Amino acid sequence: MACVCEMIGLACLVALFMSFSNKAPYQLKMAIFLIGNGIIVLICIPFMILRPRDYRNAFGPAWGCRQLCKALGVTMEIRGLENIRKEHGSVVLMNHQSALDLCVLAYLWPVIGRATVVSKKEVLYLPFFGFGSWLWGTLFINRSRKTDSINALQKESKAINERNCKLLLFPEGTRNSKETLLPFKKGSFHIALQSQCPIQPVVISKYWFLNGEKKIFRPGHAIIHILPEIPTAGSKKEDMDTIIEKTHNVMQAEYTKLSQEAKALNTKKHV
Repeated sequence: MACVCEMIGLACLVALFMSFSNKAPYQLKMAIFLIGNGIIVLICIPFMILRPRDYRNAFGPAWGCRQLCKALGVTMEIRGLENIRKEHGSVVLMNHQSALDLCVLAYLWPVIGRATVVSKKEVLYLPFFGFGSWLWGTLFINRSRKTDSINALQKESKAINERNCKLLLFPEGTRNSKETLLPFKKGSFHIALQSQCPIQPVVISKYWFLNGEKKIFRPGHAIIHILPEIPTAGSKKEDMDTIIEKTHNVMQAEYTKLSQEAKALNTKKHV
């Protein structure tokens, strides 16, 4: 255990050193972020095993992830906490940009309620992180087998009502770092309508400090905004397209607004 703690301390020191340089290699910073999170989860696993599949198991790794991000020079602020309603479940929809969204989840997890994430099954096989994410209740779906995915999500939609769960999903279905959100897939809206639970849009500003194509990873700041719920009670399957359009429009408008604010903040940071 002492050896592992020394490794995490070394990783944080390296990350802190790298955060002072805008020219630090993109691959190195991403490696520190991903490997560092794996080590954090490894340290927490012995404690998480005591209560498997419990969302509270993620509190420790989430704290460690936030500290690692700060060491890399990435800070985030969260707004709209007053819009969270913990007395009932909901489908929480977020825009998806990069692996750094793991840090967004680390900020949301302690405040959103009884959270559960839906992830592709391949994540389960990642060293340490896969087992850890299973321990904190991640729902893994096999995208290549539609029937399995639907059955798994139907079970989770039942949990939304029975245990007031917050089901966190990325409706775009893939990473997108452009200034326009991709069309939303219907899976998450099927769950919302089936459980008659509200949709909680969460918008994350564009990561101006991160560019995978140009291999840029500078210190920077992002804004997370939890928007008011969009009700689905009383809505039917034929109302889905209207609800999707409304949700997309609300999130796109906020994404444009937040991204412009974040751009100004990040420009000042690098002047």
